[in-house]
Amino acid sequence: MLRRLDDLAAHLATRGDVVGVLGLGSAGAEHNRFDEHSDLDFFVVVDDAAAKQRYLDDLGWLNAPAPVAYSFANDRNGRKALYADGVFCEYAIFTPEEVRQLPFTGARVVWARADAELTGAPVGLTVPFDTVEFHLNEALTNLYVGLHRELRGEKLTAARFVQSYAVDRVLALARLTDPRAYQRDVFDPSRRVELAYAPDEVPLAAMVPGYGRTFEAAEVTFAWLRERFEVHPVIAGAIGELLETRARGASAPGPAR
Repeated sequence: MLRRLDDLAAHLATRGDVVGVLGLGSAGAEHNRFDEHSDLDFFVVVDDAAAKQRYLDDLGWLNAPAPVAYSFANDRNGRKALYADGVFCEYAIFTPEEVRQLPFTGARVVWARADAELTGAPVGLTVPFDTVEFHLNEALTNLYVGLHRELRGEKLTAARFVQSYAVDRVLALARLTDPRAYQRDVFDPSRRVELAYAPDEVPLAAMVPGYGRTFEAAEVTFAWLRERFEVHPVIAGAIGELLETRARGASAPGPAR
């Protein structure tokens, strides 16, 4: 897993417009907690805005060490991606000026040019895309990561990913595809949602059954998403394998954070 990031950095080091590669999260300074359920979070820092756009548009560099089977833009600066061999990553592309304004800590310099200055500073939060594609794929990857955490034994964080974060995306999808006239709270989408959608439309009781019932929740939310939207077969297959893993009583088949 971490070798994949090293291989990516080695490839990017051969390109003249890349300033450096930073590992974040469990791929960052605290990589001692990285395990088979982790994913790769990283920044690629490039010379300027023109180079940034090239790396956002052309994923040839991401495919250099191994083929990417699934990816989507989850932010104006980057993407989430699943390699064909199961390595899951989330990355963003920034210029040096942008990096200096980013709120991040615990970064690890995987590779950097001798002249690189890769320090950050706290700024405001980034607003995500508000589209069906974004919320659908966020929900799917929330399920994927949450099921891995459940299989690892991290039941509380698993419940949050599956029964909170993914359900937030379900509510956003419902809002975008079937808006209802009710007193919506723009700061908290979970407020008064029961007044808008009947239990057979958005089965919240089954989607949020509680601690220790994450697999049951994931099955319901996954089915809800597949019934209403076109789900990419790669992420659908990966989630399906995790749900089957629990039935078999085996260990998880692939990585996630």
